[in-house]
Amino acid sequence: MNRISISPHKQVIYWLLSGCLIIYVMVVIGGLTRLTHSGLSITDWSVMGSVPPLTESQWTERFDKYKQSPEFEKVNYSMTIDEFKPIFMWEYIHRLTGRLLGYVFVIGFIYFLIRKKITKDMWAGLILLFCLGALQGLIGWWMVASGLHQKPAVSHYRLATHLMSAFSLFAFTFWFTLRLIYKHNGDTLNEGRKLRGLAIVFFVVLIIQIVYGAFTAGYVEGNATHIRPGHIFNTWPKMGDDWMPEQVYMKDGFMANILENASGIQFMHRTLALCVVIVLCMLWYRSNKLQLSRSQNVGITLLIYGVTIQFILGVLTLLYQVPVLIGALHQTGAFFLFGSTVYLLFQLYRKPKTAEV
Repeated sequence: MNRISISPHKQVIYWLLSGCLIIYVMVVIGGLTRLTHSGLSITDWSVMGSVPPLTESQWTERFDKYKQSPEFEKVNYSMTIDEFKPIFMWEYIHRLTGRLLGYVFVIGFIYFLIRKKITKDMWAGLILLFCLGALQGLIGWWMVASGLHQKPAVSHYRLATHLMSAFSLFAFTFWFTLRLIYKHNGDTLNEGRKLRGLAIVFFVVLIIQIVYGAFTAGYVEGNATHIRPGHIFNTWPKMGDDWMPEQVYMKDGFMANILENASGIQFMHRTLALCVVIVLCMLWYRSNKLQLSRSQNVGITLLIYGVTIQFILGVLTLLYQVPVLIGALHQTGAFFLFGSTVYLLFQLYRKPKTAEV
């Protein structure tokens, strides 16, 4: 078995892996911010950030600003300042983590540039990385802003965009890191290329499922209020007493039902979960008939365990009406499943070397 040597770019790899870890933490805290209904508690935005309230007068000032928001006026009008403090801190920590990510990348880049650790082939990737990081911050504020004017809820489209921009940033950073790790490490010739098409199909279905997970967690406008699709039909495997209740197709038009109808969105999320399982079974069955490298087999194994655990967490999240802990674990499961798929795709697409005699 080949030993993996990362010495040529060891420090850069650790820097990028620390970025991947912070992105994961940011996604988890973002999920907790959403689950605790904290996302609209800070009504302004600053690139550099600000010190959190430390005195009662500062807390009162922040609370007075929140009182002017639609969420307070229409939903949390009876909230006290003591109830406001926890939701403020969740949103503050989420934004602080995002800024920490920016500081880690910028300071690390300057350090490695001075130390001449940045090679020519890294420049294009690092520039794209910085652009994606900056875009993630802008999308975050664009999402929050949708709930600060008139409607006391964040658009489920913007929530999904914000989540997927974070996942995309992680995918790029992780892929870039894997390229450096395996740059001087080949792999024995194998038949992994025959799984590429099916692995891409799995990845596409998974991404659509993650998007619908964000839709399910967000708010969808109803007739008189905003509804979270994850908080209706808290039964499984049926939706209430039916496999497909009439609420799923109550709107005019297919697209309206799968994008704007809370019941239709939940139905799609349930259905896509089964699609993920089916495609994974096909991938697993096909992989057992091929000669794969150790890394490729690890990738397949991670997907099998990941999908199993994620499916169970999804059912529990639904049955218990989205408790904070299980909901956070469900989002964490989606993140690791996404990362495992990126790892598998990298292993399937990296160029193998001829087996040694």
